[in-house]
Amino acid sequence: MTISSARGEPRGLTLVGLPNSLVSAAALSAMALRVEAGAEDVSAMRLELDGKPVDGTVEGNTMVYRPGSLADGEHTFTAEIPPSTLGFLRTGPGVSRTFTVDNEPPALELSQPAAVKSYREPVTLRGKAKGAERVSVGSQSVTPAADGSFEITMARAQTGAQVVAVDAAGNEATQPITAAVEQPPIKAVHVTAYGWSDDGLREDVLNMARDGRINTVQLDIKDEDGVVGYDSQVPLARESGAAAGIYDAPAALRQLHDMGLRVVGRIVAFRDKTMAEWAWHTGRHDWVIQNPAGQPYSSKYGPIAFTNFAHPEMRKYNIDLAVEAAKLGFDGIMYDYIRRPDGALSQMHFPGSTESPTVSIAEFLRESRDPVRDAGADQSAAVFGIAVTRPDQIAQDIALMARHVDYIAPMVYPSHWNPGEYGVANPNSQPYDITYRSLQDFRNRMQGTDAKIVPWLQDFSLGVNYGPNEIEAQIDAANDAGVNGFFLWSPTVRYHLAPGASD
Repeated sequence: MTISSARGEPRGLTLVGLPNSLVSAAALSAMALRVEAGAEDVSAMRLELDGKPVDGTVEGNTMVYRPGSLADGEHTFTAEIPPSTLGFLRTGPGVSRTFTVDNEPPALELSQPAAVKSYREPVTLRGKAKGAERVSVGSQSVTPAADGSFEITMARAQTGAQVVAVDAAGNEATQPITAAVEQPPIKAVHVTAYGWSDDGLREDVLNMARDGRINTVQLDIKDEDGVVGYDSQVPLARESGAAAGIYDAPAALRQLHDMGLRVVGRIVAFRDKTMAEWAWHTGRHDWVIQNPAGQPYSSKYGPIAFTNFAHPEMRKYNIDLAVEAAKLGFDGIMYDYIRRPDGALSQMHFPGSTESPTVSIAEFLRESRDPVRDAGADQSAAVFGIAVTRPDQIAQDIALMARHVDYIAPMVYPSHWNPGEYGVANPNSQPYDITYRSLQDFRNRMQGTDAKIVPWLQDFSLGVNYGPNEIEAQIDAANDAGVNGFFLWSPTVRYHLAPGASD
């Protein structure tokens, strides 16, 4: 809406609320034109729009008119107090404005960019936005050419972002960016820091890569004890004594990348004995999950084993490790033990928390996502298999978490399911059945999100002996459930993946 003409405002009528520039229909719908009457009798005021009477609302000594929606083009608003109410005056006080309404958004056409292989690759958007003054993605903005054409180069893929075109009136047109980071299905094995430093175990893993059985190595950054496997420069890792220098991260990454392998770094987030004990003994008690008596919460993992996921310093510590690792060259960051401890919630206290543990955990992933992606890595979360049906049991709501990761990695180990779960009488002895049915449930729960599923599968024996046949059964089940890729878990870093089983 733009002012195109005006006349004087005699004796005390003042019009406010009408901007001096073009506005959109959306802005007009929220607009209130206020005619201040001064010393005059506001109840006698007469309003007109385009020569036709309209009704206003008296608020004190002000008449308020809300135009709502109007057609495109010029409109004239008039307010006056009739002279017949003023006795000797020949003309009453009045005010008039002519303005223009613009409802039409820019015509936005976007050429979707091709998928990229990682967040380290720039992405260029091209398109046309006729009638737009500017086109933006996030904080990046450009002015289109005379014909509406524009080009924006982003430092990385912006999953879930939108292109926004805005015209002079403020009308917006938007289109989602559908291009994403695309990688071949992950075929990975878990390797601990000590496993990588062992010549024999490391060579076994590399031979699996040479045979084509795996294309990814999951290498621990911070383990279940809170030990950071390489010589981290994150201040808290050094101050707490967590940085152990067990393996040379740059050298490991160089060797694996030279073989064409991707490397996913695992960070055990909030189960962290090293940090929890150090924090407690140095007076940082609110960094630790407590019991109702204000003492450290004791779990099956030890008397002081869980840091407080609600505390900003503990969140920042894990994110700082993730960003450092991504900058070193880790292709992905996977958070594990991104949850609260097992046990009754009534027996736990999370100092400083203002939301439920389930929401807080998902919010941590939201906080971490952009810093990790900006540093060049994708982000994932390892979750319990039971979380798909019992999200509050350990504070892992799959649908909430999936909004902020590239993929969810559910631990659907057959040995970890109760008899009868998903209708499977003995899950540990029926690896295909329990894997297939549980992953179907994960797929259903994650519909509507952009996240993929890459499951953790069992390559260890617990009650039932597991070898190549059991491994292959789980991989087949995942494929049949429409889930491509896997991580194999062996705490001893010894694997039974037969050649051809992962094809």
